[in-house]
Amino acid sequence: MSHLPVSSDQVTAHQSRRDFIKTSSVAAAAVSVATLPSLSSAKAATIMSAKDKPVVGLIGTGGRMGGLFGGAKNLAAFAAVCDVDAKHRNEYLKKAQDSNDEHKIDRKVEAYEDYEKVLADPQIAAVIIGTPDHWHSKIAIEAMKAGKDVYCEKPLTLTIEEGRQILKVLKETGRVFQVGTQQRTDFERRFLKAVTAIHSGAIGNLKKVTCVIGFGETSSELPVVDVPSNLNWEKWLGQAPYQEYLLGEKPKSGYGTNTPRGRAHQHFRWWYEYSGGKMTDWGAHHIDIAMWALKRNKAGQGPNEIKLIHGHHTVPYENGFTTVTNMFNVADTFHVQCIWDDGVTMDIRSDWEEEKIGNGIRFEGEKGTIFVSRNTVKGDGIDAVTEEDMAKVYGAPLPETHMKNFFDCLASRATPISDVETHHYAMTICHLANIALRFDRSLKWDPQAEQIVGDPDANAFQSRQQRPGYEITT
Repeated sequence: MSHLPVSSDQVTAHQSRRDFIKTSSVAAAAVSVATLPSLSSAKAATIMSAKDKPVVGLIGTGGRMGGLFGGAKNLAAFAAVCDVDAKHRNEYLKKAQDSNDEHKIDRKVEAYEDYEKVLADPQIAAVIIGTPDHWHSKIAIEAMKAGKDVYCEKPLTLTIEEGRQILKVLKETGRVFQVGTQQRTDFERRFLKAVTAIHSGAIGNLKKVTCVIGFGETSSELPVVDVPSNLNWEKWLGQAPYQEYLLGEKPKSGYGTNTPRGRAHQHFRWWYEYSGGKMTDWGAHHIDIAMWALKRNKAGQGPNEIKLIHGHHTVPYENGFTTVTNMFNVADTFHVQCIWDDGVTMDIRSDWEEEKIGNGIRFEGEKGTIFVSRNTVKGDGIDAVTEEDMAKVYGAPLPETHMKNFFDCLASRATPISDVETHHYAMTICHLANIALRFDRSLKWDPQAEQIVGDPDANAFQSRQQRPGYEITT
């Protein structure tokens, strides 16, 4: 896969003296992947504590780790926490140690800035990854190669190519891997109930799906400030181009109201360098459910066209890049339609004002409709769905939580409900939609070849150039 073209501002950032000085220091300090446990240990039995709980390491202990830790603390023995922000790291060092003590697990929790040290610990059976999105794939791949099972937050990938890389390593290592698309299990199983009703034929053959995922965040110009002493900014950036640390005002509403706008914590979602805006943040949830309902989430089943109906960025774009470096740069409003050759369509929208439908998914079939969100599920056939019906679609006994499904699979070695393959193909649609938005044009997609047709510039965005020292290798 060829790398993306690099704009002049990225080249400058990429070649800055900070980049070279800091990259060399990181390379010297990092634990080499070669020192990690070999694949022979990857096939060893799951390591248990004295209380017969899997020994787990936490990597990336920012805001999202709150929910993940809450789901895992009664199921795991914690051995390590890791974060490049000392405040986050120390907070979860205490939480993890308190959890061990509460459950009478005689184990001291270690705290690290370098995730490689977590992976090098042979006592750790699994890792829970809650980092910003641009770190997910690299850490997950290296964890599998080190013999660890993985629970990783969505979106699992920053690019389409990263999805292929994770699938390759997963096949080679045979690890248990759960993606954090919790709508498959949680929220009183509303989404599972909707999918079950659709698979039962309650609304006939699906003709149209609409995913309403909300507006992207915008910002004014954000000032450059000193990096806080508790944060290793170089390591936080990882594969992304080097940029100055920005910090502005706290938003009065919307996402991250407790955190000032900037490039890092909470607000990393609004920069293409680290994430993909609402398209990958909420799209990873709703498009996953939509593709599950459509039964089109395997290789070769993707759409044939990504039609751009509307897209808007608050910063200018040319050839897929913006030169504005001090403002949020993802799309704030959008409407993209995925079209299959058989006429089935899936609309991905920031809103659906004309239909007065908020965040959620609407399924339209030959015989009826279903709407589902995290708060409600309603429509034809919903009341007839039983727990037994849902268990058949789920493919396993219904667990209490998404995290519990992961821990059940650690013991059984079964494939978790949010598997890497189906997530990759849902994320492929999210990434293609963002490519269409960045180029401001529709795309033709060959789902068998997994290539954008007749548009080499857009097709190059299937991968990204990665800063030296942070490349993903398989």
